[in-house]
Amino acid sequence: MQISSIAVIGTGTMGRGIAQVAAQSGFTVVVCDVDQATTVAGLVKIRSSLDRAVERGKLDADGRAAANARLSSAFDPGQAAARVDLVIEAVPEELELKQRTLVAAVRSARPGTLVASNTSSLSIAAIAAALPVPSRVVGMHFFNPVPAMKLVEIVHHAGTAADAVAEACAVAERMGKTAIVVRDAPGFASSRLGIALGMEAIRMLEEEIASAADIDTAMRLGYGHPMGPLELTDLVGLDVRLAIADYLAARLGDRFRPPELLRRKVADGELGQKSGRGFYRWQDGKRLD
Repeated sequence: MQISSIAVIGTGTMGRGIAQVAAQSGFTVVVCDVDQATTVAGLVKIRSSLDRAVERGKLDADGRAAANARLSSAFDPGQAAARVDLVIEAVPEELELKQRTLVAAVRSARPGTLVASNTSSLSIAAIAAALPVPSRVVGMHFFNPVPAMKLVEIVHHAGTAADAVAEACAVAERMGKTAIVVRDAPGFASSRLGIALGMEAIRMLEEEIASAADIDTAMRLGYGHPMGPLELTDLVGLDVRLAIADYLAARLGDRFRPPELLRRKVADGELGQKSGRGFYRWQDGKRLD
């Protein structure tokens, strides 16, 4: 199938980024969230992000106008999915929520619609099991911030059809991303490696081996990482990383056990960039220390 239209269900940070990049890449995009107010607010934020891209010289005015013309909204998943070729779910990392969202969407979808989850760690097979055509279900794991990050993990479960994987890869490549293909397993490739490094960095901070800034500098200058693991955790969200670590620990063992320092920070509301404090202090999306 030649995919030309996409529904993005969920207008949080990831959903907005996916929708923006898809619209800039020539896809017709419809966005949807839990209610009309949230959906409209998400669409406004996507349009504001396109404005900022023009201000930074990343996009010209004609490109912004074209992307805006391709964007629209719907107020329930079924309406969003009714006339598209691909549905991408980008709701919070809860298996039952993802299943319910996609079940509601595909009831109105056309035969052959490709269905993707943006999950960073949950089982694609478990998500697919709730849907009528599991062979058309894949993972499409984008990275934050979506407009800047070049990687998309395409995840297949045992029953995924080969053409579904090929179509997902083609969509990612049309968006200007590099696609890697990964077998369905806890944490896939990127989250499994990223969480292992992130949890060890937090343990080192907890044990007062070095400061957060020095731990991050070690990985940036010593290993060429563009960002240290603690700053990355702030960007992703400490609550998100805690949930992934708990999931991986339950399935892969104690080596993924979250440090108590991470649990305390989440309990105290220190969630990273989005709350203004995590391992660093943040204001208006910028690191202060």
